[in-house]
Amino acid sequence: MKKIAYKYMAIGMLGSAMLLNSCSKNFLNTTPETSISSAQAWTDGALSEAFVTNAYNGLGNGGWYEQELASLTDEAVFVHPGRNINIVNEGTLSPSNLGWVDDTYNWGLMYQYIRACNVSLENLKTATFPDTVLNNRLQGEAHFLRAYYYQQLLRYYGGVPLVAHSYGLNQDYSIARSSYADCVKFISADCDTAVGLLTGKKLVSGRATPVAALALKSRVLLYAASDLHDVPTAKAKSSVLSAYSNPELLGYVSGDRNARWQAAKDAAMAAINAANAAGNSGYMLNLGAPAAPAVATQNYISVAMGGGSKAPGVDAAAGNELIFVRQFAPAAYSGGPGTDGTSVGLDNGPNGYHNWSGNIPVQQLVDDYEMMDGTKFDWTNPVEAAHPYANRDPRFYASILYDGAPWKPRDKIGVTQDPANQIQTGYYETAPGVLTGGLDTRQSAIENWNASWSGYNMRKFIDPDPNIVDNNTRQFIPFPFIRYTELVFNYAEACIELGQYPEAQNWLNKIRFRAGMPAITLTGDALRQEYRNERRVELAFEEHRYHDARRWMIAPATLGRKLLFINVTGKLRPGQTALSPYKHDENVYSYTYVPYNDNGLENRTWLDKMYFRPLALDEVNKNQKLIQNPGY
Repeated sequence: MKKIAYKYMAIGMLGSAMLLNSCSKNFLNTTPETSISSAQAWTDGALSEAFVTNAYNGLGNGGWYEQELASLTDEAVFVHPGRNINIVNEGTLSPSNLGWVDDTYNWGLMYQYIRACNVSLENLKTATFPDTVLNNRLQGEAHFLRAYYYQQLLRYYGGVPLVAHSYGLNQDYSIARSSYADCVKFISADCDTAVGLLTGKKLVSGRATPVAALALKSRVLLYAASDLHDVPTAKAKSSVLSAYSNPELLGYVSGDRNARWQAAKDAAMAAINAANAAGNSGYMLNLGAPAAPAVATQNYISVAMGGGSKAPGVDAAAGNELIFVRQFAPAAYSGGPGTDGTSVGLDNGPNGYHNWSGNIPVQQLVDDYEMMDGTKFDWTNPVEAAHPYANRDPRFYASILYDGAPWKPRDKIGVTQDPANQIQTGYYETAPGVLTGGLDTRQSAIENWNASWSGYNMRKFIDPDPNIVDNNTRQFIPFPFIRYTELVFNYAEACIELGQYPEAQNWLNKIRFRAGMPAITLTGDALRQEYRNERRVELAFEEHRYHDARRWMIAPATLGRKLLFINVTGKLRPGQTALSPYKHDENVYSYTYVPYNDNGLENRTWLDKMYFRPLALDEVNKNQKLIQNPGY
């Protein structure tokens, strides 16, 4: 087909801005000096690279937006009204009312960047610049990015139109959705091609690599083997999906599911082997026994920081865990945090530090962190209920800010009411019968708005450096699109589904030992459930839970649960006088912890249509060949 003809293609500012000579009689025949003709771009390696670099913009801020995907799950809830997240979580979304749609899976934007990849691939094949090594690398990157963007569409919408060329003007743009199976095949082929083109090339930090391509293929094949995409299984679990007349758009209508699990296992091991060979071999996954609790918590903090923090105790070597990330370079930014991925602390930190408490963890997530001995936390156990934050999985302390948790010095924000530097999300007696809200509540003496509703704030991914003041300082923590531990999980899950329990245990225990948790010895469905919980807490806030709960088809019992928060009260013990300034002290206060349901922010529900996002009415109207998803 004829490629669309652009007169000029902007490549960005090329050095200093140049002035056009308006006095020249030939000025109307000159090329704009801030633009490059499309034909010229593919004669120059640097300009070609600039075009491909622009295709990375589809990655956006990674997961670092003010509203996070975690708030569509039982990890968190978004507290600020008017953002349309409730439309999704309450099941009222429709083709004409999509609710909140993040840029990283927006239908139109993803196809915009898929088109950029197609334009790159078409022109690189005939590019005349002499550096063939660079040309091959750029083609490899374009194949990887196209695969990634299609993967984003596939896991939200099911089968989508596969476009492998750039359309020209006045062409017929209508195209049918491809089957789920064909999309998986297409993405896998792009990943394989990327591996071939990128292997042996000098790679650029932050860009596509052979390991990233293999890891992406691993993820896609794992999803392909899951319940939601095995049509007989999905139909048995959902009447909405069973009634859908085009099930091939949702998954595999036939075939050997065990073969799909085997393909997922093989792809995960291929990615693990390639990562090991490339030096991306994870972090602290070679322990023969559980790390000590304090060490384990620090291990997890180091992994979350990804080499982006200068906080004491954070190990930069944990950057080896990262396979494909969105990086934020300090040299590219100035001023305080903004909407560009450098404001995770401002967006989510406690209001008592002048932050916004945006995506706040919910009690369901907190309850799923096990006790140190590997048993489940239990509110009916009086000892555990009286001290719910004691002796928990070390990752809990690296992920959640809870009442009494140590945090940054408040004097950095000019506050002296908290010399103990502890989170205060409870209500404490200042006199018998008089309860006063802590500094991180809506009764805060520092800032009485933007407070957490749940009694918790996010800690993971917020730089613990005491010199980082989140409300006015940028942080440069990379967002992990793919990290080594995901590959370990992918491999272990496939082993479980193939009945290879000892192998799954072996790999899961590598993650458990780094986290200071005891070995798993379970088999069968008990191992499956333990694996799912392990994946849940290890990958919290990394944009996995929304997809995992759907592909496992456990969303009704997880994503659809009513919100659960905590009420913390500290009452004076007999004969004690209130501390001023307050600090958490069990010798002075008797604390009670009461979980409760709250529908004030969202009245969450689950409808099976929510297994897939609706195609926007505008898109269906523009392309009559598009078939809508079930339930819409």
